[in-house]
Amino acid sequence: MLKGRLEDDRMLTGRGRYVSDWNLPGQAHAHFVRSDRPHAEIVSIDQAAALASPGVLAIFTGEDLNELKSLPAALPAKGRGGTELINPGRPALAQGRVRFAGDAVALVVAETAVAAQDAAELVTVEYRDLPAVIEATQAVASGAPRVHDSVPGNVVLDYESGDEGKTKAAFAAAARVVKLSVHNSRVVGNPMEPRACLAAYRPEEGMYHLYTCTQGAPIMRNQLSAVLGVPPEKIRVIAEEVGGGFGVRFNLYPEYCAALFAAKALGRPVKWTGTRSEVFLADEQARDVLSQGELALDASGRIVGMRFDMLANLGAYLAPTGPFINTIGIVNCLSGVYDVPATYARIRLALTNTAPMAAYRGAGRPIMSYAIERLVEHAATELGVDPAELRRRSFIAKERFPYRIAAGFEYDSGDFAGVMQDALAAADWDGFSRRRDEAKKRGRLRGRGMSTYIEATGAGFAPQDQVELRWNEDQTLTLYAPTHNHGQGQETTFAQVVTRELGVPLESLRLRTAGPEFYLTGNATGGSRSLLAVGSVLMLAAREMVKKGFAVAAEELEAAQADLEFVGGSYRIKGTDRAISIRSLAQRRAGELDIAYANKFGATFPNGCHIAEVEIDPETGEAEIASYVACDDAGNIVNHQIVEGQVQGGLTQGAGQVFNELAVYDPSTGQLLTGSFMDYAMPRAGLVSNLKLLEHPVPTKLNPLGAKGVGEAGVTGSLPALMNAVADALRSAGVPHFELPATPQRIWQALRRARS
Repeated sequence: MLKGRLEDDRMLTGRGRYVSDWNLPGQAHAHFVRSDRPHAEIVSIDQAAALASPGVLAIFTGEDLNELKSLPAALPAKGRGGTELINPGRPALAQGRVRFAGDAVALVVAETAVAAQDAAELVTVEYRDLPAVIEATQAVASGAPRVHDSVPGNVVLDYESGDEGKTKAAFAAAARVVKLSVHNSRVVGNPMEPRACLAAYRPEEGMYHLYTCTQGAPIMRNQLSAVLGVPPEKIRVIAEEVGGGFGVRFNLYPEYCAALFAAKALGRPVKWTGTRSEVFLADEQARDVLSQGELALDASGRIVGMRFDMLANLGAYLAPTGPFINTIGIVNCLSGVYDVPATYARIRLALTNTAPMAAYRGAGRPIMSYAIERLVEHAATELGVDPAELRRRSFIAKERFPYRIAAGFEYDSGDFAGVMQDALAAADWDGFSRRRDEAKKRGRLRGRGMSTYIEATGAGFAPQDQVELRWNEDQTLTLYAPTHNHGQGQETTFAQVVTRELGVPLESLRLRTAGPEFYLTGNATGGSRSLLAVGSVLMLAAREMVKKGFAVAAEELEAAQADLEFVGGSYRIKGTDRAISIRSLAQRRAGELDIAYANKFGATFPNGCHIAEVEIDPETGEAEIASYVACDDAGNIVNHQIVEGQVQGGLTQGAGQVFNELAVYDPSTGQLLTGSFMDYAMPRAGLVSNLKLLEHPVPTKLNPLGAKGVGEAGVTGSLPALMNAVADALRSAGVPHFELPATPQRIWQALRRARS
């Protein structure tokens, strides 16, 4: 059995090469001057003192970069009444106006990083302050200041999904209507490695090279192409190790475009390594969606209608995927795991004077899951019904798959009742009242929460995923793929998939996903799609390699192809001991077994049932997870150890948002008040304890591996499960409603208000 991942030895011995580890001959260094205010006109930029500073090579402002186009943002859907998404544009450096505290105003390039930073502090920017809007509710209020003149009412799209008329009729006929408003709070992604890049231009080839933090070279290359105005073939995005992705490394950032412009203008590479402060200020943030949800139930307590009115804060500019994540990324599981004939959602996308918003682990699905599962749990409380029983009444039955939800998306497979039954047994569901009473004797509040979530995975933006398998002289095999490996263990799981087909040692395979020496199209890592989509393409490519090898092996063995079989990694003449291994064959016939292959596998729908129990100390407000059961249907699993790690990571990020994390902007000044780890609490490894992980696989037929994806299951299930448990515990102490995050101070304050 595999005891570790192929990448572990390299990472644990310090041989991994991160973006800041790359260096090129003659490179210069960059530092960005950033706005210290949320909204203002740029009156002037005085560069004189900075240009005279030792080692300074050049200073670039937004006006210098006029030939660059806006960062792209698009949406393959229209809004209500056929309206189009309004993209006000985002320049690589602010032009005429800054729109959030942290907006890049100028780029200083010098011989050393220290010289660039010293000079940046000498750049003087004169501003004329403008009124700012921080909260989405403030932005859409009548008469609110505009973030962009081209966006009336600060709403770039008013989106809808489902059938509004049918849903309205279902609510009119309902025996009972339950309502709940929730806020999915704002978070900062904070990968281990701060954002960085090394930009170079090769004039002899007309080629741009960008070494950077990425979740996939092809997507970023296409986005760069739109900004630089050159074909994607003229761009190489290069990366080896990337210290975490979580969605905030998916898109192109303006700093990368500015660095490439400077590299071309100066005729030498330009390197930039951001600080943790810049991560907080200028990396994409996420969530921050208000949801007003309603549930219509018939007399038997069955759900007959759902509707949601959501308001999403997209920040000051549209990130390339921001509109998609906050529309289609939310509604592709609009009715959850429930057989609901009528559903409807309206989502308004609002601009504010805050950092741009895009993906964070789950990319929209945790927002929908949180809104639905908080609402369903609340309905169980209102009706006085066991939360598991209320859900069971409305589950989509196993025999109903494939099942098309009212929003139009089709679920491929599932066994929601079976998944929940496994979770109930593992959680000792019926014994909870005993545990609650025992906790009460100890002076603690114990609460229980459930979520039965579903999420869409696998869909990508590219029309296909290209892979290549190339043999090396030493009989090792290199796999080339478009999805980037930055913690998911793809180097190991992809190798496992390929070795099953080729019969070669696992250690003889290497994964390459972003380099200067190859060009592939395909989808980035994201949406829990890598194994089910690209892994499936690699498996089929390996099978094609085996087929291709029959002709070559026949020549080497001087036999007819029909007389050969491929067993255990070797081509053998049937009924004899004459054979040649595929590795030896590849070495003898260099290049003849190499293969390029492309295919595309689309969305599937993993799901699960998570049950959490939380204990709260009412004297301090501190909460801890007393028990957590996660039963997930991820389809067929290639590596159980990696799946368990992915689920644990997702659970920890969900728990981090529930108990610790919150990005806060001062409503009057627009300054980020949580701009460092002194004020922004990150989740720690011990946050999720007393954990039981179960598998209930229902393989999909939509890809040859039968896999559904698991990378975002933990956070999609844990956000509502944990918050439902907190709300249950607080309800027993007289707190009727509670919002994220459940920090000790906020819990203590809520309990104090309830007592008085």
